[in-house]
Amino acid sequence: MSNPPAPVVFAITGASGAPYAVRLLEILANDHVPTWLLVSTHGWRLLAEECGIKDEAALKKATGGDWQSVRTFNDADRGAEPASGSVQTRGMVVCPCSMGTMAAIAQGTSRSLIERAADVTLKERRKLVLVPRETPLSLVHLRNMTLAAEAGATILPAAPGFYQRPKEIGQLVDFIVQRIVDHLGLEIRIIKPWQG
Repeated sequence: MSNPPAPVVFAITGASGAPYAVRLLEILANDHVPTWLLVSTHGWRLLAEECGIKDEAALKKATGGDWQSVRTFNDADRGAEPASGSVQTRGMVVCPCSMGTMAAIAQGTSRSLIERAADVTLKERRKLVLVPRETPLSLVHLRNMTLAAEAGATILPAAPGFYQRPKEIGQLVDFIVQRIVDHLGLEIRIIKPWQG
């Protein structure tokens, strides 16, 4: 009997960019990718302000309603499974990643389940994709991103490309979501790759 596939740990924090998070969760849920979802307090505020999503039921509805493969965790529960290196995952993405979360990950000062899960992902040498959206970047931000990258994280700024000549916001969102799933090693295709 084979083991079920390891989950992707997906954290939503309080940086602007809620549409990226909602679309990524929709893609993971619809493709039945096992997903452990962690939303910070500021992440919930972000979802409410940018997408009108105020609770888990509304988030489930906004992402298609099929959460058979999605399991939620409370960010305050630092003893939950994502906090343990002995529990296998296929990696973690923080989208969007606030600069406060980036700093905690870069400095190893985990105060929440999200930050601890990222710390575990780095120490276990698993994929950690951090999606910041802040602009402009201060020297503090740049140094924290450098530290996180040196520790093994992939810094994937929410900076969509325009070579596909997007005509609507959803296409810009999909550009970033495609890059995220690519870096997680998932064989999901939502946009055409660059043809040269």
